[in-house]
Amino acid sequence: MRVRRVAGFALLAAGLVSGCTRVGTDLVPDSPQPLPEPVLDAPPVPREQAPAAPVMIAPPPELEVAHDPVLHSRFSLHPVVRERVDYWVDRYAIRDGHAFPVFLERMSAYEALVDSALAAEGLPRSLRYLPIIESGYVPSATSSVSAAGLWQFMAPVARSFGMYVSTLVDERRDPVKSTVAAARFLRQLEERFGSWYLALAAYNSGPNRVDRLLRQHAPLAPQGDSLFTVIHPHLPSETRDFVPKLIAAATVAERLDAFGLEAPRPAARYVFDEVTVPDATSLDVVAAAVEVDEDEIRRLNPHLVRGLTPRGRPTVVRLPPGTAEGFLEAWARIPADRRVTVTEHVVAPGETLGAIAREYGVRTADLQSANPMVRPRRMRIGARLVVPRAGSGPSSSGRGSTASGAPPASGEHVVRSGDSLWTIARRYGVSVGQLRSWNGLREGAVLQPGDRLRLAG
Repeated sequence: MRVRRVAGFALLAAGLVSGCTRVGTDLVPDSPQPLPEPVLDAPPVPREQAPAAPVMIAPPPELEVAHDPVLHSRFSLHPVVRERVDYWVDRYAIRDGHAFPVFLERMSAYEALVDSALAAEGLPRSLRYLPIIESGYVPSATSSVSAAGLWQFMAPVARSFGMYVSTLVDERRDPVKSTVAAARFLRQLEERFGSWYLALAAYNSGPNRVDRLLRQHAPLAPQGDSLFTVIHPHLPSETRDFVPKLIAAATVAERLDAFGLEAPRPAARYVFDEVTVPDATSLDVVAAAVEVDEDEIRRLNPHLVRGLTPRGRPTVVRLPPGTAEGFLEAWARIPADRRVTVTEHVVAPGETLGAIAREYGVRTADLQSANPMVRPRRMRIGARLVVPRAGSGPSSSGRGSTASGAPPASGEHVVRSGDSLWTIARRYGVSVGQLRSWNGLREGAVLQPGDRLRLAG
């Protein structure tokens, strides 16, 4: 078993993402040919078309020290862009002023990692705000079209950058690997289109779409930001707002005082020790071995989506700094059959939830609680269920014996991505039935991230 102590951004030099490969399309060329520098100049905006009262024309002061081709492009003053920038500045600073500092607080955990990745690729510093508009800087974020992670990668693109995506491990949610991949992807898009505005449009809606629109509407035009305004009417509405949202986010973030917003408290930095676990191990077992709350282990390992490392495959697990040596000693003392408190079951034709529960010797109620998104009467063949190991979790009639943490002072648990009634009950040593009773939940109720559950009657 191997131990490494790292800060998140220190991994960037380790070459974590190998050379990209194509996955069915020409999303990213393996060796992009050099293209002309972005064309940043534009004709002056006619006075009658200029916004009556622009919110912020000058770039934020911290970004003035170096030329930023996103914020300094003269096309940022074009009415097509400026009107939406003003809208999103107002939205972030005024209407959603209570939420924007929360995004910045989350960002503070990862900004050293992100800034290092951007600098390594020679990218504009303003791109550090891209995850705000993509995911709110939440590694577990998943969109309605199944994009995931801080940078909202679709699975095929993620795999083309060497990220592993499965039901157990989804490296799109790994802050380090996804950030390295996002920086490389953005650099390749800028080299392909010769414009940061077009590169960002391609990042959001796909490079093939942008290529097609350029062939249709500007087949002979030279590359540059001006082409963004040409294809702008033909882009999806979300993509039309993508560049304005980024400019607005940078503007508000760098001038909080000007908008009457308080600077957020810095979040805990994303730093960790690393150990390589040779076989399947549950994260609650990892947490118990280093005597920290399971939530902290999950925070450091958002890519281990089921709280379990794969069987038969060495897996790097991240631990709080200074705990790796203690973990190795504790892990070696754990019997192999006690290192996993859950397993996976692939649903076969004709199987029912009750039959699967009997096969593994667990209660049907516990199996359903561990898989809240599964419909017992409409289970999909091939679906993967998390199965609690018999005797490892709480029953519906008594207190469990494997709780890994005392209830928080608030007496409430805030639901996080991947939580279920079963995992929450196990964590606090209560029963699933008690959680349902205290919170007025029906059997089969679906939990949402951000929900608050009472932990006592």
